[in-house]
Amino acid sequence: MSDSRDYRIAAVDRALSVLEILSEKGELGVTEMAAELGMTKSLVFRILHTLEARGYVAKNETSSHYGLGYRAWHLGDEAAKKRGLLLVAEPQMDALRDRFNENVNLIVRDGLNALVVTTRESRHSMRLYAAPGRHGPLHAGGGSMVLLAFAPAEVQAEMLSGPLTHFASKTITDPVELQRKLARIALDGFHVTRNDLDEGAFSIAAPIYGPGRDVVAAISVAGPVARLDKDLQSRILKDVLASAAVISVGLGAPAGMPGVAAE
Repeated sequence: MSDSRDYRIAAVDRALSVLEILSEKGELGVTEMAAELGMTKSLVFRILHTLEARGYVAKNETSSHYGLGYRAWHLGDEAAKKRGLLLVAEPQMDALRDRFNENVNLIVRDGLNALVVTTRESRHSMRLYAAPGRHGPLHAGGGSMVLLAFAPAEVQAEMLSGPLTHFASKTITDPVELQRKLARIALDGFHVTRNDLDEGAFSIAAPIYGPGRDVVAAISVAGPVARLDKDLQSRILKDVLASAAVISVGLGAPAGMPGVAAE
């Protein structure tokens, strides 16, 4: 039997309709919007007032018309960036997974957390912390620490001033030691770690650069420590760095930067 229940929230649905009409038509007045959407002017005004307080719409004081605000533009910009990142990164992730049969992760920084954008899972059965859509720490894990090492100074300072949660036997919880490690990662341009986020697991990660010369993501290969000898570590690191460089170029990073292949 099909489920005929409607789980939509009417107020959210109406607010989204307001944003959509502004996106389509540009700046509009309350009366015009009410006519376009089949709502009362008082209802449209209350929705606009709420959205304006959150930065999703902005009022033109000269015309008294409303348009999309900075938060709406920011959401669209972030969505476009992540979609563009996926389009460029996924072929490289597939190749790394097929070459080494280990987990491959694409990670971005979300405030003081790491966010796993997507993964390619190994055929080996080992459950790791990283999972698509999952938030994790910045001070543990290969890709996470790469992101922290290249984060703005104020982000690093905030992380170093707060409690550093222990996850596994090699998690760094001393801020002085962590600061030294971050400096080393930034100098090397990559990070190889063992037993710091998942006990018994390794991660080899490299930064991905964007057009503004900043690090926008990290790519990592992760798997069981028991399989990682010196030869395999060297081969994975070489290919992770090469994949990160290809993705960086695809995102518009200037060629010739550290970690970005020359054209």
